[in-house]
Amino acid sequence: MALLEERQKRIDDAIALQEPDRVPIIAYGQCYPMYNAGYTTADALYDYDKYADAMLKYVTQYEPDASGPAITTAGQAPLMELFQPKTLVWPGAPDKRIDVNSIHQFIEFPLLEDDDFDRFAVDQTGVLLNKILPRQNGIVDPLANFDFGSLLYPSPGIAPLAIACAMPEFKAMFQELAELGELYMDYGQQVGAFAAEVEEMGYPLMATGIGIVAFDSYSDFLRGTIGAGADLYDHPDAVKYFLNQNVEVVKGIIKATAKPDRLFFIPMHKAMDGFMSDEHYAEFYWPYLLQMVETILEVGAIPYVYTEGYYKTRLKFLKQLPKGCAVHFEGVDMALAKKELGDVACLSGNFPAQFLATATKQQVIDKVKELLDVCMPGGGYIFDLDGGLYNYNVENVEAMFETVKEYGKS
Repeated sequence: MALLEERQKRIDDAIALQEPDRVPIIAYGQCYPMYNAGYTTADALYDYDKYADAMLKYVTQYEPDASGPAITTAGQAPLMELFQPKTLVWPGAPDKRIDVNSIHQFIEFPLLEDDDFDRFAVDQTGVLLNKILPRQNGIVDPLANFDFGSLLYPSPGIAPLAIACAMPEFKAMFQELAELGELYMDYGQQVGAFAAEVEEMGYPLMATGIGIVAFDSYSDFLRGTIGAGADLYDHPDAVKYFLNQNVEVVKGIIKATAKPDRLFFIPMHKAMDGFMSDEHYAEFYWPYLLQMVETILEVGAIPYVYTEGYYKTRLKFLKQLPKGCAVHFEGVDMALAKKELGDVACLSGNFPAQFLATATKQQVIDKVKELLDVCMPGGGYIFDLDGGLYNYNVENVEAMFETVKEYGKS
């Protein structure tokens, strides 16, 4: 456990805005460990043991300071074939829509359509069961045709539901849901056992929980990007009603799942520069993100605020973060971010992952040093990529790790 404690202390020191013995490196992998081990991404999605084997080879070969779920859908393809997601395509799927070495792809469209809006304001459960879930998952298509109001009017009664459950399509749906539930329980045990194995090897988990900011949930999963943007002007009160309900649920999830002294992952999908005005960001995004951050800190965990896209105009908001957070950047002037946030939050990321595919080994070394020269002084930096690792040059990946570990020493 000495290596686990050593790596954890390195991360803890960076989070505390202190100088660790060297800059910690995460670089959690994404698809690269699969390619490096001779597997396809499809292999990892259909066989969790292959995913685990690839990840063990990755952490053993490169020895990052934390490990994590390189592919969040690893091992879940059999489950996905059963619940038939309509908003997701994945490598190895029967329809073969994407290459076996692609990462899974999210298909965004409004699950909550314009015609559903008025009903949703007064009957969220009914719209969820009749509209949203069937539009999202083929396994529950029969729900679309059931009138849940028949259970209440003209008087409360169970007969309509009982009759529906006797129908062949409902019987099949419930059987498939039961099978899916068993698969989910088995999958959870498998994931937990692997996480424990990795920690036994001396690698702390990068993050032990995840929470989506309320507006991202609204935009990603209900209205779509275009609809959500229009709703800020056309239905601002309805948007806020959802956001306020959503953030309370997420805070409950945080309290139940966040672990003390571990990172809690907050991916921020729709908050980058140019996506919405500062005024809208201040009203519809920032307050809900801040509530999540404060709740994570309350339970003793570490908010890992993972910005996506270019971030510059939002730095003035991030300066308001309470102490104890880590902020990952995909695109930003890191010198400016260090100046604005260096005494507020631990910084992370911003190394251009694509560089590992296009640059020479020496260029990679020089780029790592350039970033460390900006971010190392005074501590408070965790080295990470701007995104995930994919099918990049092995020599360049090795050079990146080696340079951080040598040049990043205090």
